[in-house]
Amino acid sequence: MKAHRRQPLYLAFLLHRLSGLGLALFLPLHFYVLGRALAGEAAFDEALSWTEGPLVKLAEFGLVFLLAVHFFGGLRLLALENMPWSNQHKNYAALAVAIAFFIACGFLLRAV
Repeated sequence: MKAHRRQPLYLAFLLHRLSGLGLALFLPLHFYVLGRALAGEAAFDEALSWTEGPLVKLAEFGLVFLLAVHFFGGLRLLALENMPWSNQHKNYAALAVAIAFFIACGFLLRAV
């Protein structure tokens, strides 16, 4: 493995890219369920009925985590581009993941 790929900020970069990819893969399913509303209330209710399962609740936790990681990772990148460089950027990346995890856990506890 190349030396730059062992750096914590490379892992932050990778997590930001993978979270964006995960969100992009979720969008077609989201649009499909929303599109069922155009077919009528019964079709939409049928599409939503499977969302009450525990596996879907866990997937929602993952979705909220991906969204929060991508959001806070993007804020970290904005800070990186617009503020002077400091050695604290590794801490900012860790803080972004920690905040995203706590937001996702809060969502999961509320959904259960």
